Amino acid sequence: QVHLVESGGALVQAGGALTLSCAPSGGSLTTYNVAWFRQVPGKEREFVAYIRWDGVSTYHADSVKGRFTIYSDNAKNTVFLLMKSLRPEDTATYYCAAKPRGTTYEYSDRDEYGDWGQGTQVTVSS
Repeated sequence: QVHLVESGGALVQAGGALTLSCAPSGGSLTTYNVAWFRQVPGKEREFVAYIRWDGVSTYHADSVKGRFTIYSDNAKNTVFLLMKSLRPEDTATYYCAAKPRGTTYEYSDRDEYGDWGQGTQVTVSS
């Protein structure tokens, strides 16, 4: 297990940009696949982006494709989510999640992930 800590959430105007960070409070993320999800009250937690443990493969939800980019920095032991051209509908609590490498699974399925952070709030004003 790995304890994850997200940071970087803020209030931003539509069209602006933010970078979220996901780092372990101990241990290394280099052997974990990591994903970002987001959730608004009353709705299910939805997939945003995924990066494989070695950084070779990334996937983004259609709703954020071309605007958001997930990437990792092994030297900083951190996975980032760069968000550009933000929209009011991007307002949500953003969570990162991790799953140890070595198994094949559906990367966008939140039930596959056992390690979650506490979330960071992103609010986009119109």
